Amino acid sequence: MPRRKPELQSLDLNAWPSIAWTELDAEVREVAKVRVQAIERYASGESVKEIEKETGVDRRQLYRWLERGLALHPDGRIFGFRALLRYVRVNEYVRISPVNGRPSEDGRGKAGAFALFLESYPALAGWLLLKIKQRRVLLKQVHTNGRLHTRLVGLHALHGEFLWQCRSLGLTAVDYPFNTEGGAIRSLSARLKDELSRSFRTAARAAGATHLKGLPHYDKAESRPAMRPYQVVEFDGHRLDIRLKVVVRDALGFEHEFEIERVWLLAIIDVCTRAVLGFHLAICREYSRYDVIKTIESALEPHRLRDFTIPGLAYGPHDGFPSQRFPELAYTTWEWMRLDNAKANLAKETLDALCEFVGCCADAGPKYSPDDRPYIERFFGTIASRLSSRLPGYTGSHPRDLRRALADPKGKLRLYVSFDELEELVEYAIASYNGTPHASLNNVTPLEAMEYFIRGKEQLVTWLPEHRRRTLCLMQSAKRCTVRAYLQQGVRPHINLYGVRYTSSVLACSTDLIGKSLLIYLNADDLRCVRAFQPDGAEFGVLEAQGAWGVIRHNLKLRQQINQEKKDKKRSRGPVDADPIGDYVDGKMAQAKKSRKAASELAEAKRILSSAPTARTAMGRGASAAQTATNAESEQKVDKASEQKKTPTRPKKLSIGTGQVF
Repeated sequence: MPRRKPELQSLDLNAWPSIAWTELDAEVREVAKVRVQAIERYASGESVKEIEKETGVDRRQLYRWLERGLALHPDGRIFGFRALLRYVRVNEYVRISPVNGRPSEDGRGKAGAFALFLESYPALAGWLLLKIKQRRVLLKQVHTNGRLHTRLVGLHALHGEFLWQCRSLGLTAVDYPFNTEGGAIRSLSARLKDELSRSFRTAARAAGATHLKGLPHYDKAESRPAMRPYQVVEFDGHRLDIRLKVVVRDALGFEHEFEIERVWLLAIIDVCTRAVLGFHLAICREYSRYDVIKTIESALEPHRLRDFTIPGLAYGPHDGFPSQRFPELAYTTWEWMRLDNAKANLAKETLDALCEFVGCCADAGPKYSPDDRPYIERFFGTIASRLSSRLPGYTGSHPRDLRRALADPKGKLRLYVSFDELEELVEYAIASYNGTPHASLNNVTPLEAMEYFIRGKEQLVTWLPEHRRRTLCLMQSAKRCTVRAYLQQGVRPHINLYGVRYTSSVLACSTDLIGKSLLIYLNADDLRCVRAFQPDGAEFGVLEAQGAWGVIRHNLKLRQQINQEKKDKKRSRGPVDADPIGDYVDGKMAQAKKSRKAASELAEAKRILSSAPTARTAMGRGASAAQTATNAESEQKVDKASEQKKTPTRPKKLSIGTGQVF
């Protein structure tokens, strides 16, 4: 026999799981020490003959222990020193002989019979797995005499079906499991528990759990604490627990009040300083990817001071936002963003805006794990306790919350907070939050902590490039649109985007682009004009919407809702108004008294239409005057032959057909 086996030449005992010596009896401890000593001598390179002489362990037993220690354990590691203990099975018992004969009184001689039976009838094993998947049997944890164990619910019903399946296979009373007492119900129970306990996900689902939590995370760089500002930020959305109203003026100047749905507060907070970088309010049932991108824009752009109309509201001497108090933090980007698994957060447009445009890493984290974003969740808790719970119409944390009954205005809409007032209250609350001392910051305000890092320690930060600051609309996804024209009808080249025709003085004369595609970037908040690029990435220019769509400022969501209303009217064969925006507002005005959803859509439409239609925003906010002038000059390069001469207009001859068909 050779001195060493080739597969056992090198052993790393540091990777072997150990055993607890203090829990072993004296006799068992001595036996285990001898076995461990033999393994350690072999790993150190000592000869097998010397090991036999010093420890008295036979070499065949030594090789057996080594093979057992290198066997794979169910936990994914090797058995290691655990295989040296007594009565430890490395391999499962496999029965060979079938169970035949009459039922025995003591139940002996049936070890491994159920496993052998299922191997002989794989269809029956698949039937059991199907019943487990259908949740025909459930797990229930019970406490008995201070001990926690599980028991099966629905076992007897499933056992009856199991016996019927066995009869359908042609088994008789002399065959297993009918030749055992109880019909192998205990073996069936043990098998079901093993299948349900094979993974925690299966066991939790069988016990009625809807989601899993508590999984630890190891060696993740994003879990490390942030050591400087703008290193790690957290994003999330919170639905405010208050009932709101909207005040709308009709054409005669009378005010109408309608109750709307609750709104979403989206915010981005810096982990190191606890400062809120930006926020956005969304009037919708579920916020979309455009609302997420809007929040990112709010955190990047310099924050603008708001003129409060509510008496008593004003910025304190230490309140504000980082980009407002420190101008050098305008357009500062972050390295890492933590967010949850909402569909709007994981949309392609959102991830492209974060990873490609801003240049940060996005960490969605595991599902149902708000503890991975503790700072933004704690911020929303502060907003709920200091703002939402103190307003009339507070809905409470649950239906039986006493504060809900105390804050109920009893249906009086005049006591509800309007959306315009809520915007001012949220602005004031967040500005005060940034100027309030935090215990986690050693009683320093977030703005003071930001000033300490940025101006005191002169911590370096990363800014968004200058050309991207002028083109924040590029954070939206590009649309590929085909240039269309109708030569026989004299219709000039244009593109169709969301049911509206776009063109420019340059595109209208570019006959060579007919049939080709352009990359269109849009600002979801202002669709009056879009920005066009050629397929190779070269900028083409700004395209303007034709008709009323190019005059009245509107966003993408409003246009999609108006287009849907027009489609519904066409399906019902009803008249379609020439003024789609006015018709949409009038329709929502009529429905707002009966539907909070319609009132919310009306409030969002009024919020957009009330914005002053000043400069077009497709060029990006903050575009320089020189660039605007350059683009204006490029749009003036039109085909000279296409210009109409200033001649007197002559009437055309009107010809009306007779209506006869030849």
